[in-house]
Amino acid sequence: MVVEIFGIKACDTMKKARAFLEAQGIDYVFHDYKVEGVTADRLSAWAAAVGWETLLNTSGTTFRKLSEADRQDLTEAKAIALMVAHPSLIKRPVLTRRAEILVGFKPETYSRLIG
Repeated sequence: MVVEIFGIKACDTMKKARAFLEAQGIDYVFHDYKVEGVTADRLSAWAAAVGWETLLNTSGTTFRKLSEADRQDLTEAKAIALMVAHPSLIKRPVLTRRAEILVGFKPETYSRLIG
């Protein structure tokens, strides 16, 4: 079972999710958006599975710092372009296993997916 986790290394929620996986003895591959970036194709696939609204972090400082024009009239295409340009806009973490995708970290949800 290959578990991949996507996010930003310094993020506190990422640290909790990675610590949880390690405590459960789950091997995973970590992808750091700040180092590796993220493609529009990958974001489109995730959006098809969970919805672009779920992926876009509108409560963080990165979103608030965007121009008014960027924050208004969001569509899937516009949101994906913004997330490619500003990976901090992607909610963290995104965990994938086979075709399953989880956005955000909740220990009970992780336990069901990997248990």
